[in-house]
Amino acid sequence: MQAMMPNADRYRTGDQSLVRQINLSVILHSLRENGPMSRAGLAEMTGLNKTTVSSLIRELINQGFVHELGLSAPGSGRPAVLVRLNPAAGCMIASEIGVDFLSVVRTDFAAEVVWRHRESIGPNTSQPAVIDRLLALLRQAQLSGNRDCRVLGIALGVPGLVDLESGTLLFAPNLGWQNAPMRQLLSDAFDAPVFVDNEANMGALGEQYFGAAQSHSEVLFVSAGVGLGGGIVRGGQLARGAAGFAGEFGHMTLDRGGDLCKCGNHGCWETYVSQAALFRYIQENASRGMPCSLGAARGSNPSGLTLPQVAGAARDGDLAVMEALRRLGSDFGIGIASLVNALNPELVVIGGILSVVGEFLLPAVQAEVRQRALRWNAGTTEVVLARHGSDACVMGGVATVLQSVLAQPGTGPVLRGALFPTLMPARLAGQQAGARRAGSQPNFAMASATRPGA
Repeated sequence: MQAMMPNADRYRTGDQSLVRQINLSVILHSLRENGPMSRAGLAEMTGLNKTTVSSLIRELINQGFVHELGLSAPGSGRPAVLVRLNPAAGCMIASEIGVDFLSVVRTDFAAEVVWRHRESIGPNTSQPAVIDRLLALLRQAQLSGNRDCRVLGIALGVPGLVDLESGTLLFAPNLGWQNAPMRQLLSDAFDAPVFVDNEANMGALGEQYFGAAQSHSEVLFVSAGVGLGGGIVRGGQLARGAAGFAGEFGHMTLDRGGDLCKCGNHGCWETYVSQAALFRYIQENASRGMPCSLGAARGSNPSGLTLPQVAGAARDGDLAVMEALRRLGSDFGIGIASLVNALNPELVVIGGILSVVGEFLLPAVQAEVRQRALRWNAGTTEVVLARHGSDACVMGGVATVLQSVLAQPGTGPVLRGALFPTLMPARLAGQQAGARRAGSQPNFAMASATRPGA
């Protein structure tokens, strides 16, 4: 019987052009994480020789991604010219469609926010109206500031299941949307690369690039708001699952006879941990006679409540509000403890719009994790609030565009697949340094841009 051989088209070795692309990516990542640096410092960090580094820097300067900053401070040796990422290399635009809001930011190439806008969406706003308003805000972001600045990419985070291949929002239960071709809609309107992903995945990336999860490679990001979702970082990379839909933690069943969720199931975790659940708990407490300073909570419909109001009342020691926050924080922590046992992350980051009241939720969450997670897991897991709070998703959109540019800064063809481990550039540098010390060229194998048999 003839042995099965792997498809020869699945892998190919790296030619000189591909290796140069990887080297350019390593230089850019090193500057993003450690810049400004001298050429000699880059050579020492990456393991590339000084001549190669100088050639790569020259190419990146010509492309506008890097610029010279000036001489290093006087020290033991001769002052060296420092280089860093050029903030004026281009702009990045990131956006989020929430259940009841739109958010858009524009940053420079150094990921500094230069324009931002956030607005509420009415509960009866139609899908076409939301999309039209999003496009208008994206155009406003594009035209703000320097209009000649090249748009390096536009990212969109959405609260639902996304087909990454097509950029289609397949199912967003809290929006009531299905099969919305979001990438196509944005690509038709803008001459720039477009990226569409689940908002919690983008939030995880944003916190790893720019927030609380920097320097951590095993991270669980939980986004809590109108719904509840998560992003999983394993070994420095987003874990997406077989179909690309990993992280839908909000639809874990906690009570088979519980309230109906908008996904169609009963007793989902997000029916206990959400903005609506918090408002409902406050109203229940007020209706039982618990002292409450929020007039909207004493009526039959808590829709007049807002999270900033709740946060203000909590700071004033409102009993009905504090008890509701403790209850929701406890339910939140019970679910997180189960995820800590299942995934064993080193860090849990809580983001989403409920982070507005995160300081009041966190103690109950941490207490439940300590009590319910296995002590070997709980002892190595820290639970923190997202540094960017409810902006974690849009900052993750910025990170999505940035990592695409950093991974493929040259002029070669865009290749699919995890060719460049963009969150862990040191591993590439280590491979190159080892090859250099061994006196050979690094031999990179990559997944083909086509699927086996295609």
